[in-house]
Amino acid sequence: MTAQVKSAVVTGASRGIGRGIALALARRGWSLTLVARDPARLATAAAEAQAAGASHVDCVDVDLSAPDAAAAVVAAHAHDAMDALVLAAGVGSAAPLDGYPIHRYDKQFALNTRAPFMLIRDSLPLLRTAARRRPTHGAKVIALASIGGVYAEPTLAVYGATKAALLALCRGLNAEESGNGVTATAVAPGYVDTDMSAWVHDEVPPAEMIPVADLVTAVNALLDLSPRSVVNELVLSRAGTRGYAA
Repeated sequence: MTAQVKSAVVTGASRGIGRGIALALARRGWSLTLVARDPARLATAAAEAQAAGASHVDCVDVDLSAPDAAAAVVAAHAHDAMDALVLAAGVGSAAPLDGYPIHRYDKQFALNTRAPFMLIRDSLPLLRTAARRRPTHGAKVIALASIGGVYAEPTLAVYGATKAALLALCRGLNAEESGNGVTATAVAPGYVDTDMSAWVHDEVPPAEMIPVADLVTAVNALLDLSPRSVVNELVLSRAGTRGYAA
């Protein structure tokens, strides 16, 4: 692998938005460290990335809610720099606040909030190195949040709280690191047409959801920005809504 090859870590890479972003980076010739919990799905995604043109693919099958998962992911990234950290892994659990099970609360904060924090913290030295090497490009953190972290949704208060924390984390990273060329964007869409949104198909048909391809297009554009521009968050609402609902 040459020093000119860009590299990225992509979590949640075996399905949905994470898989879409991983394949887009593969088509651009990036070297990828793909992370997901299911080894069989991850192996399939890795093979697709190789076929799409990735210069190199490593896989880390791990539950990111585990305390030592972030350190294992960063250690597995076979580069001394990281051009992009894409945080697409997440979990959601809908229920009213009254009687909400604490184990579901803990699981969502562990995966949606704590894991991204740990991954960002542990990746910062590699991100800073990439930013120094490519001063006209910098290094990027892309965190998949949710419109539910911006506007409240009934039964999604806990999920929304985890994503609101993710938006705040990206703003904080920009306040501390954008002067070093490391910038972060929380991408906050309404319902996206993935299996994670299947539970609401009776109310929101897939044809009315945001396509994964639109998220991929947005992420590609963010990755191409110079480090002199900071986009703290990018909210994508669904057509046909007033822009304040998932």
